[in-house]
Amino acid sequence: MSSEQTPAPTSAAAEDVGPRPGRLTAAAAVAALEGLALVVGGAWMLVEGLTGHPDDRTSAVTGGVTLIVLALLPLLAARGLIGRKGWSRGPAVITQIMALPVAYNMVRADSLAVPAGIVLGVVAVAGLVLLVNPTTTQALGIRGPGGAGK
Repeated sequence: MSSEQTPAPTSAAAEDVGPRPGRLTAAAAVAALEGLALVVGGAWMLVEGLTGHPDDRTSAVTGGVTLIVLALLPLLAARGLIGRKGWSRGPAVITQIMALPVAYNMVRADSLAVPAGIVLGVVAVAGLVLLVNPTTTQALGIRGPGGAGK
């Protein structure tokens, strides 16, 4: 078949090109900030494990590498949200849901982690609200239940 006979595939989001909704941009920013925070925390743990005097060097290095690898989920989700990719909402929602128990445990601590836990909880809830907003889902080309035939 020639290229004249085969139409180029287009997505619903690509057909509805317009300005990116602010809620979608904000959701992408939240995911990107969480990913960057994981990279910074993982790098700090890794450097501290390699150069400092941790109780267990192996655990410190493993924890640092794990945080850096986990940072890929929200960073890829943020990139997808900016590009209006429908698949990106799932990883972004998973990131927010994973942040909630972390925030809860930080709030229960008796240390400087309490304010950080409060901030993380507020950011995670705000991220969830932004991601399930109808404007965001429409911009990503996601249809609700029963909307497959439309």
